Amino acid sequence: MLTVDEIRQAHERIADTLSPTPVLPEGFLSSARAQRVLLKCELFQHTGSFKPRGGLNWIRTAEDAELSRGLGAVSAGNHALGLAWAAQAVGVDVTIVMPESASDFKVQGTRQLGAEVILHGDINDAWELMHRLVEERGLTLVHPYDDLRIIAGQGTVGLEILEQVPEAGTLVCPVGGGGLITGIAVAARALRPDIRIIGVEPEGAASMRAAWTHQGPYRLNSVETCAKSLGAAIVGTYTYPLCRQYVDALVTVSEAAILQATQHLLTRTKLFVEPGAAVGIAALLEGRLPDPLPDGDIVLVITGGNMGLDELAALLPSK
Repeated sequence: MLTVDEIRQAHERIADTLSPTPVLPEGFLSSARAQRVLLKCELFQHTGSFKPRGGLNWIRTAEDAELSRGLGAVSAGNHALGLAWAAQAVGVDVTIVMPESASDFKVQGTRQLGAEVILHGDINDAWELMHRLVEERGLTLVHPYDDLRIIAGQGTVGLEILEQVPEAGTLVCPVGGGGLITGIAVAARALRPDIRIIGVEPEGAASMRAAWTHQGPYRLNSVETCAKSLGAAIVGTYTYPLCRQYVDALVTVSEAAILQATQHLLTRTKLFVEPGAAVGIAALLEGRLPDPLPDGDIVLVITGGNMGLDELAALLPSK
């Protein structure tokens, strides 16, 4: 369904606009292990997350007929920002439906990029409304994760990691709908068949785990997690089989660990991250990664840093 060559082509397609993000050492966790822990800092990408990679690759491979109808998407926020930013450059209208619980920071940021944002229900309600809008308005749906052009764009993160960290032994990646981890996994497995790839989900939004259990995409009745960027209720028809084929293990982390990890990154590592970006750190703190890990560096993907000050205040310990 997707090859490393297609991911390389996506990288060439977007490289003039999107620069590689840095890999930084995580000294506190490294000192407690025999292996270095490194952070792939996608919070420093345009719009504050990895999402513009897929959005820009989609825009630059779209046909005129797809663009002329206007674009529609469902998003907790980061896909909205990434797609709106990519579409703005070519003057294409974008309509985004977000859950009512979406971050106001992300809502306002998406509107500032020129997109129409509609807040509606929970994530399942948002999808129902978007499907109606596609029918009524003729919009072209740009799926946040279950689209091979999107996945190929996100997979460029994997190419960069292996170039920046040739001694990587384990890649740890947050999982929402699965677009990022599957893109990374396809790229990494082709170039380094021996590398270990581990996905991390919140316990309250473990949609990929549910898919593995049910041997296909399985919709969660509800999603309950502070890691809103990982709040997909169902994974995709592309992301499930790709994940099953290329990812070695999935682990889940508790809400308490996500909170602790976010605070750790804010205070110890000095990175302004949103909770969904911190689940890899949470897995280390809770001891959820499978042992033994291969020799080599452990690389955690820090997916984004889009969070308002009100959200930050809610994460800080009360006096």
